[in-house]
Amino acid sequence: QVQLVESGGGLVQAGGSLRLSCAASGRTFSNYAMGWFRQAPGKEREFVAFIGSSGASTDYTNFVKGRFTISRDNAKNTVYLQMNSLKPEDTAIYYCAIDPKRYDSGWSTGSWGQGTQVTVSS
Repeated sequence: QVQLVESGGGLVQAGGSLRLSCAASGRTFSNYAMGWFRQAPGKEREFVAFIGSSGASTDYTNFVKGRFTISRDNAKNTVYLQMNSLKPEDTAIYYCAIDPKRYDSGWSTGSWGQGTQVTVSS
């Protein structure tokens, strides 16, 4: 079983930046793709970004393309989400997940972290 611990969230003004980290333990991290998801109050959890096991492939949801960048350091068992040009609508709890797989009906994943709160003020 893998354990995931997110960090780096906080309160930031619109237009600002944050860098989230997700540290993994308990599994061979480099064998697995990773993903970032988020859940805003009153909304369902939604996909944000994906990175393949080697880091060579990435994917983003449309509303963060050009603003967010996912990356990973397999030597440190850590995946990152650099968030620039933040908007109030980016306010949510951000979660990382291991081994995300996309289906027509949605996503399946392995373990989730506990989440980190990101709040963007206008």
